[in-house]
Amino acid sequence: MNYIQETILTTSKLKINNFGIITPSYAPDFQRCQLLCHSIDKFLSPSVNHYIIVDQKDLLLFRQLERANRQIITKESILPWWIKRLPTHKNLWFSFKTLPIRGWLIQQIIKIAVAQQIPEEISIFVDSDVVFVRPFNLNNFIKNNQVRLFRETVGNKVQKKIQYKWHKVASHLLALPDVDNQIPDYIGQIVTWKKSHVIQLCNYLEQRWGKSWLEILANSWHCSEYTLYGIFVERILKEKSEHYYDCQLISHDYWDPVFLSELQLEKFIQQIRPEQIAIMISAKAKISPQSYQSIIEKNFSLTTIR
Repeated sequence: MNYIQETILTTSKLKINNFGIITPSYAPDFQRCQLLCHSIDKFLSPSVNHYIIVDQKDLLLFRQLERANRQIITKESILPWWIKRLPTHKNLWFSFKTLPIRGWLIQQIIKIAVAQQIPEEISIFVDSDVVFVRPFNLNNFIKNNQVRLFRETVGNKVQKKIQYKWHKVASHLLALPDVDNQIPDYIGQIVTWKKSHVIQLCNYLEQRWGKSWLEILANSWHCSEYTLYGIFVERILKEKSEHYYDCQLISHDYWDPVFLSELQLEKFIQQIRPEQIAIMISAKAKISPQSYQSIIEKNFSLTTIR
C-alpha cells in the first residue's frame, strides 16, 4: 500500500465526494500555491479534498498549507523504488529500468499515478499559478452524468509542431494507425479526468506493451499526459467515455514569459470574461504573486492572506 492510500485511510477528518484537486508544486511557487489554496477555500463548493505534490526537500515548507481537506504528498513517496532523484542534476531523475527521466516527464507520471490512487472518481488538475476568483460549484463539471473534458477541435496553432509530436507518441503507445490531422488540443487549466478511465488507460498500455505503464511512459521522451488521456478517451473509449467535450476556456490565462507592469496587470485581469472562474498568470513571467494579489482583491471578493 502506498503513502497516498495509507494517508487517506488513516485520516478520519477527510470527507470524500466526487472531486479531488491535484496540484504539483515546488518551493519557488509556494506563495502562488498559497494564494491558490486560499481561493479554493473561498470560492469552490462543495468542500473538496486538495492534494499538493512536492519534492521531499520542500515538504516542511508546504506543510504550512495542510488542513483537514488538504494534504501535502511527496513525489518520492509516490514513485517506485527504481526511480531516484539525481542530487547533481536539478531536472533529471535516475531510473534503474529506463533511460534517465526529465523532471517534466516525472510531473506527468505523478499526475497519472495520483489520479489512480486518490479515492475521488474525478480528478481536477490545477496548477500553482491559478487563482479562483468567482464562486463555482464543481458539480457544474457534470452534465447528464458525463464529466467535462477540455477539447479544442482545431488545436493550438502556436504549439502545433510540438503537439503533433505528442499526438504521434500517444497514437503509437495506443496502437492507433494514424494521427488526427486536426491535432485537437486537450491541454489547459482546470482539467478534469475520471479515475476509472486513468486505470483503464494504464491497463491498456500494459496489455499492449507487456510492461508497467510507468516504464512505458518513462521511455517516451515526447509525451503529454493530457494528450494521451484525451486521445484514449476520444479514439479508444469513444461513446463509452462518459465525458462531454468543452472548448470553453474557463480560466483567463497569461502564458507569455514577459513581465507586466502593474497597469498592464490590471488591464489583463479586468479583461476576464463572465464565464471564466479563474485567472492564471504563468510563473515564467516572473511576476510576484503579491503584485497581482492586490489587483485581484480589488476586483473580486478575495480577502488578503495574512
